[in-house]
Amino acid sequence: MSGPTKAMSVITVAALVLTTAYTVALGSSGWLWFGWVVLGVVTIGMAAADSSVPAGPGRRGPGRPGPQS
Repeated sequence: MSGPTKAMSVITVAALVLTTAYTVALGSSGWLWFGWVVLGVVTIGMAAADSSVPAGPGRRGPGRPGPQS
């Protein structure tokens, strides 16, 4: 997974925690849950697109060493 995809995953999990905390403290909000579902679908789409891109000269795949300094 690339850096932006990992960051999006962290944001999605944090949003889930915050949405759940809001629901427990103040009651359910349909728009808040809808927003989280949209965020989750976008994150899944990013992960799927990231995994379908083949590793080229600028990308390191698993097991490929980085540039030597």
